[in-house]
This record gives sequence, C-alpha cells and structure tokens, in this order.
Amino acid sequence: MWTIIRDLIRYNIEFAIGAMLVGIIVIFSLLSFFSPYAPNDIYVVFPDQPPSAAFWFGTNSRGQDMFWNLTFAFRNTLFFGIMVAVLSRIISITVGLLAGYLGGWVDRSMMFVNDIFVALPIFPILILFYFVLRSDLNMFTLALIMAGLGWPFDARLIRSVAIGLRHREFTRHAVFAGMSPAKIMFEEHLPYVMPIVFSTAMANMIWSIGFEVTLGVLGFTNLNVPTIGTTLYWANNHSAMVVGTWWWIIIPVALIIATFLGLFLLAVSMNEYIDPRSRLRRMGGE
Repeated sequence: MWTIIRDLIRYNIEFAIGAMLVGIIVIFSLLSFFSPYAPNDIYVVFPDQPPSAAFWFGTNSRGQDMFWNLTFAFRNTLFFGIMVAVLSRIISITVGLLAGYLGGWVDRSMMFVNDIFVALPIFPILILFYFVLRSDLNMFTLALIMAGLGWPFDARLIRSVAIGLRHREFTRHAVFAGMSPAKIMFEEHLPYVMPIVFSTAMANMIWSIGFEVTLGVLGFTNLNVPTIGTTLYWANNHSAMVVGTWWWIIIPVALIIATFLGLFLLAVSMNEYIDPRSRLRRMGGE
C-alpha cells in the first residue's frame, strides 16, 4: 500500500494536491487538542469581531473564537466521516468478497438484500431516525446508521472484482493447497481490492460528511456537539449574513469545500491508478 501511495504522489499531481488539502485540514483539526477553550464554552471572547491578528477567523455572536471552535468542528466531522467509512467498508468488503467468491444462492441472496438497500431513500430515513431517537442520536449512533446505509454500491463493485479473482490461477492453487474459503478471501483476494476500498472510502467520507452537514444545518443532530453542520446552524440561527458576520459562514464553507475537493481528488486519482492503462500513461509507459 505504501508503494502505491509513493507512486501516486510521484506521478499523479491530483493525488498530491488532494493529500496536501486533506493533510492541512487534518492538522488543523488536531490543533483542537491545544485549544485554550472548551468546545462548548460561550462568551469567552468579545462577540462579532472580524478576522484580525488577534482572532484569525474572527469571533461569532456566541462569543467564541472561530479558529478554535472550527478545530473542534472539523475534528468531530472528520472523525464522523472516518467512522462511517471504516464501518461501511467492513460491511461492503465482507458482502462483496462472500458474494463474489461463493457465488450461487449466497450471491443471489446477498445481492437481493444489496439492491433493497440501494433503493432506500436515505435522507428521509435519517430524519425519521432523528425524530425517533431525539436526544439519543449521538455521533456514534448516527455513524452506525449511516454505515448501515452506505455500503451497497461499494459491495457490488467489490463483488465484481471478486468474481474475476475466483477464476484466477492462484485461487485454484490455494484451493488445491487446502486453504479455507475465508482464508482465500481475506488473505489472497483482499489485497487486490484494497485500492478500490481506499477509493470508495474517500467517496463515502464525502457522502457521509455531506449528510452530516445537511442534517446539522437543519438542526437534526445534537447541537451541543461542534461540527461543521452545527456551526452553520448557529450561524443561520443568529442571522450571520444579515448582521454582517459573514466570516461565521464563509470560512467554514470554504474549509469544507477544500476538504471535499481533497477527498475527491484522492478518490479520482486512486480510481485512475486502478486502471492499468491510465497508470502506465502517468508513469510514462506510453
């Protein structure tokens, strides 16, 4: 995997730019551990101060330093996206490899369930969970729900690769050597689908963070947890653009766009790496 990342950084400018953007956002979020303020403290600084040398991102109408408040918001939002991506990858890898390798009734049954999940209207379901759970809908619970809804497209993609791997010569050798199906799938086949897993994980993070921001802006999440969505919710609640505190909206939006762009470039460049012809073209093989 490290060899793949090294080649991507060396030969793919999109991957390098994406890695740089995501790296900056990750470093920014880690600064939250050095914040002089607790994430939910209000009126600790003068409210509605524009960006300056004292307050790089200004202050909001709740008396919070936007720089430090956004470090917490991005840390929580990124952690949420990573949780959803990891949990949904576990489901998609398991379903995809099992369906692709075992085939037959196992494949048909799993793909039938897969197609049901593909057809589900996700946003109304998330709103329904909010009204059912209310105060119990914390970040971890929401991540579990979204992971349970965000795996089917990627599982089908992994399945298509696993079907091809099932007929490869090294798979036959592994069967003749007495390896169990589980060992063949997760030791022999899994490394071949890891580039796809990485690529779909980036796309899944964009998807899950986008939903979190949307739910947060609408007030359908725990408003006491600072995220990008809840930051924009409080900005809208205090009519930030009307009263002139534009930085309360513009700066978080600019940073989340940079995050989405970085994740998108990582996903696109990894998709290109999966295609041998595109990879050879990048490396000067054609």
